[in-house]
Amino acid sequence: MLKVATYNIHKGFSPFNRHVVLHELRERLRELNADIVFLQEVQGGHAQHALQHADYPAVPQHEFLADPFWLHHAYGMNSVYEAGHHGNAILSRFPIVLTHNTDVSAHRFEQRGLLHCEIDIEGRRVHCLCAHFGLFARGRRAQLRALIAYAQGAIPAAAPLLIAGDFNDWRGQLSAGLTAALGVQDVFCLQHGKAARSYPSAFPLLKLDRIYMRGFDLVQCQVRGGRHMSDHAALLAQLRRR
Repeated sequence: MLKVATYNIHKGFSPFNRHVVLHELRERLRELNADIVFLQEVQGGHAQHALQHADYPAVPQHEFLADPFWLHHAYGMNSVYEAGHHGNAILSRFPIVLTHNTDVSAHRFEQRGLLHCEIDIEGRRVHCLCAHFGLFARGRRAQLRALIAYAQGAIPAAAPLLIAGDFNDWRGQLSAGLTAALGVQDVFCLQHGKAARSYPSAFPLLKLDRIYMRGFDLVQCQVRGGRHMSDHAALLAQLRRR
């Protein structure tokens, strides 16, 4: 069995940016007990946060969240500004043997990336893509094309594949293209016939987050809330390797 989770952590702050919630987030992630965790809006560095918040970690957020539960982790820096930067991250209990971050920004106002990790799971290579798409439909379509082109060029067609993240796809326009091009399936559509509602976390209405799989069978999946820790809920899926 393989447990996979995805979570937009809102840069480690509560939904209205009032409190640092990284310590609570770390406990919540451990409760999920996932083997591989896809994270979005991870603060890789910020010059001011540690000065403004006494409990702010001294290490990058993905390292703080991973230690010591996930021994392997990777970070893809996407959005860079004067005080710091943030992006996507993948935490893994299994060795990460390859890491590559690709810029899929559709325009200069939203810096977005695609983090690719190849993970060795007991001798079997599984490809993982962590994505965070933009707020505008035209940009998301361009980012979908970029993801498909990258996956087709970098990942063998028969290789096990996991794609997860915040796609901002509340209209459900992207899944059909991913399925047709890459043969992946949305785990929540498989189990419930529709994508998961994950935003806002206090009362989820919009279907923004996804977990797609190829080369696995779905055992179960669920939405795991946490209204005080992010504006998104986490998604969790238990998979069986074929």
